[in-house]
Amino acid sequence: MANYPQPIKPRPRERREDSAGGVVIRSIDGRIHVLLIKDPYKNWGLPKGHLEEGETSVEAALREVTEETGLSDLHLGPELGTIDWLFRQDGEGVHKFCVFFLMRSERGETIPEEREGISECVWAPLEEAASRITYDNARSMILVAERLLEEEGSAHDG
Repeated sequence: MANYPQPIKPRPRERREDSAGGVVIRSIDGRIHVLLIKDPYKNWGLPKGHLEEGETSVEAALREVTEETGLSDLHLGPELGTIDWLFRQDGEGVHKFCVFFLMRSERGETIPEEREGISECVWAPLEEAASRITYDNARSMILVAERLLEEEGSAHDG
């Protein structure tokens, strides 16, 4: 498994929230591209969202990517890892954990979910995607996906 930051344990005074998302890839003109979204804060990130009652991480990741990007042709790949961060909401500390999966989308136009503050969806070449991501922890998921894809490629070459 790839090296990425290990989640820290939530403190007792923080509420835990679980989310899931995807590093969505597509081949465009023979090059791998990653789908990036512009969030409500005008930052570039990856599609993700909270788990609903009784939902698995896989189900939430597929649902959230579809909701935020309009893509329905999604093929689930391996789990890439979990990132976490702390923030305050309504005066309460929240420790959010988000598991990401590699996903492939071969067709379909993106439609940003404006009701959730997603203003843009863009396909960025894999080698440029990590540098365009605003959030360091989300950037790490692109780097894990890139290493995994390189390993898959070298396995097919041999």
